Amino acid sequence: MTAYHLLQMLGYVFNIAGLLVCIAGLSLARKPRHRWTGRLLAILGFVIAAAPLLAQLFGWVTPVPAGAIPPA
Repeated sequence: MTAYHLLQMLGYVFNIAGLLVCIAGLSLARKPRHRWTGRLLAILGFVIAAAPLLAQLFGWVTPVPAGAIPPA
């Protein structure tokens, strides 16, 4: 199993976990006392959700062309 296939399978996990962290950060940012903590938590959630795409963008994982057939 290549790193691309692993990230493709874990992409949903990253998206859901990042979404939950982002929502928690945004709800925490509504309180004036925890505004900066909430904003940083929301940014962290966005980075978690975008991790599979960022890994391909920065070249940590080589993307497979759309027409390529995986080896059997």
